[in-house]
Amino acid sequence: MQSALFQSSTDAIKPLAERMRPQSLRDIIGQDHLVADGAPIYQMVQNRTIQSMILWGPPGCGKTTLARILANESGLDFESLSAIFSGVGDLRKIFEGARARAQDGRKTLLFIDEIHRFNKSQQDAFLPLVEDGTITLIGATTENPSFELNAALLSRASVFVLNRLDTSALEGLLKKIEKDNAPPLPLTDDARQSLKAMADGDGRYLLNMVEQIQSLKIKNDLDTEALTKLIQKRAAVYDKGNDSHYNLISALHKSVRGSDPDAALYWFARMLDGGEDPRYLARRITRMAVEDIGLASPQALALCTSAWETYERLGSPEGELAIAQALVFLATAPKSNAAYVAYKKARISAQKYGSLMPPKHILNAPTSMMKDQGYGDGYQYDPDVEGGFSGQNYFPDDMAREQFYAPKGDGFEKGIKDRIDDWNSRRKNI
Repeated sequence: MQSALFQSSTDAIKPLAERMRPQSLRDIIGQDHLVADGAPIYQMVQNRTIQSMILWGPPGCGKTTLARILANESGLDFESLSAIFSGVGDLRKIFEGARARAQDGRKTLLFIDEIHRFNKSQQDAFLPLVEDGTITLIGATTENPSFELNAALLSRASVFVLNRLDTSALEGLLKKIEKDNAPPLPLTDDARQSLKAMADGDGRYLLNMVEQIQSLKIKNDLDTEALTKLIQKRAAVYDKGNDSHYNLISALHKSVRGSDPDAALYWFARMLDGGEDPRYLARRITRMAVEDIGLASPQALALCTSAWETYERLGSPEGELAIAQALVFLATAPKSNAAYVAYKKARISAQKYGSLMPPKHILNAPTSMMKDQGYGDGYQYDPDVEGGFSGQNYFPDDMAREQFYAPKGDGFEKGIKDRIDDWNSRRKNI
């Protein structure tokens, strides 16, 4: 029996990704939370009530395919645009057509690929037509809609998140390709696993790699080494200015905070592989040193600034090792945010109390007039006091003493905590 993939000469010249494109919800792989029986989009199709929606997910997860299927199932007049290649004139033409159809009692389903590429005024143009039902809008985006789309537009559309294709979904896609007498892929088991890893969750890229392998008409199974010589690994999904950037830096920061050096190194490597500037990473880990390590390990800050300077001297890739070393130190160091919390509390208090003057006894008196006014009277020089602690008040006279800094007692901060506890006890007896 001839493979369903090659039903006609016209089909045969289409790219494999196009020939394998699902034609119904049941053919979609990896998005069961949206299209399986009882799931939200399944229910829409069953009830033939397609609502305006935003499909958010990484490249190659099926956003465009899902939109096409919804168009076929809706019975609405279908229009499609790419925000990359379209402008105001294209939108105006579609809106005019949609209004004309609406007068005949017909609705229009408008699919916008990469909808986040439209600016605010272009996005605003959709609102009246979506609101009055002239068009049902389906937008596809790889970027976080919360950041990239107008709040007014989001309030009129449901947001559905599509998952990157996991290993199981990618294997299901490979099995679909090999179905109906199509030849099995000439890969060892390890190479097959490597192929799925190289796709990095992108079904379209997996299909393109398979098509490349098939075109070579290989007789013997390829192992992983041979496969990687023939096929280039997909570039990691990482955009230094957008959502993936913030996701990965958050993962890096929380791995350090959670004392996991291995996870921290993994996210650090992921960002470098994605093209992140090592200087940005050096700056971020320096912030971690003062925010999350603090005085529990005071040398952390010096080590981070030294690593940053080392990178500036050596450049890539040698200087990246210094940053990695500092990162491991931070992840394995005792943690304390006490100084960070104290700083924020002090800022709040400073704003609250405004321009209160320091108490006179801690003011210098460079002139006789200032001495006559009591500047410096009664000041005690702590290094000359027994025990090196006078316990004098250094807050404004009209402000009660506050404690901002409360050391946790871990690492170097344990000694600090012991001293502060002793000083607080002695203040009570003064």
